[in-house]
Amino acid sequence: MVTCGRIRWHPREYVDGDVTGMWLVHTATGDPETDAEVASACEWARIWCVRADDARASSAWTPATARTSDGVIVAVSGDADPGRARAVRDAIAALLDNGELPIRRTRPTDASDRSFVGTVHLVGGGPGHPDLITTRGRRLLATADVVVVDRLAPTQLLEQLADDVIVVDVGKTPGHHTMTQEEINELIVDHALLGRDVVRLKGGDPFVLGRGGEEVIACRRAGVPVDVVPGVTSAVSVPASAGIPVTHRGVASSFAVISAHDGIDAISSTVRGLPATTTLVLLMGVRLLRESADVLVAAGRAPTTPVAIIESGWTEHQRTTIGTLADIADRARSKDVASPAVIVVGDVVHALPQSRSRDGLPGEQR
Repeated sequence: MVTCGRIRWHPREYVDGDVTGMWLVHTATGDPETDAEVASACEWARIWCVRADDARASSAWTPATARTSDGVIVAVSGDADPGRARAVRDAIAALLDNGELPIRRTRPTDASDRSFVGTVHLVGGGPGHPDLITTRGRRLLATADVVVVDRLAPTQLLEQLADDVIVVDVGKTPGHHTMTQEEINELIVDHALLGRDVVRLKGGDPFVLGRGGEEVIACRRAGVPVDVVPGVTSAVSVPASAGIPVTHRGVASSFAVISAHDGIDAISSTVRGLPATTTLVLLMGVRLLRESADVLVAAGRAPTTPVAIIESGWTEHQRTTIGTLADIADRARSKDVASPAVIVVGDVVHALPQSRSRDGLPGEQR
């Protein structure tokens, strides 16, 4: 600060009268007698004095402060214990950065500016477990005015939102859509044009079969600022939760993610140009499981190729059903396998010794 010219430094001993004309004095000379003399002069002149060596003898205290990028400042007093104040400050700062504290604005920054346009954030919420959303995603969720949420997003986090946050559920289930994609696009744009910050909370990653690209296009056409916060995709994380890597040295060095929702032809055309060692990850594939298995065999995959179906990944209801392309459809039918589920096809299904799933949840494996 001295080098930059932000403060003036006079390197000399303290002399009587140095505090005259001041309103705040901080004394930290390291000499108790000098600090006491400064504090006494300040008390006589009715000047606020921070005494570093003895908080009890101070008329003012300097708190440890935490600041966020959007203007929140928190000051912490450690009751005459600076180390304690710093520790508490750092803990609060971490909660602020993680979006675990209510940092959303409740008053506009400029109420007179009627041209203000909000921002749309496409946030990947991960495979559904609230701990797997990114720090940035959770922070944006904590500051949102509107949250437009999918069925497979980490909806537990919505319980922490303020009562006046607008939450719109646009979740889609097989065969039933609450809103069309075009209606969702219009919804997020309209809220942003009203000056609201919108979080479009999705399961997985917005750009992995999440139609995030269509929402980005809609926002840009309307002149609405939009950004994308990546998420942990279920295509990789759900198999991992069941102990199945999508790649493994000596077994598979590549993988392909395929939307079975797009139909059998899409699966067939994607697989035909891939090496037989490429792991296939099918999303939204339970309904067409039997047809998909037949197509994969017709495309050159051996009927004995291992297949795993992981239902309700990262939840207490997670279950894994294992078979081969020849018998997985019958196994799934006998187990009443249902969506949401991730289907893994390839030798990686048996790459690792089968063990208990994450967090000690066994996840039935057959």
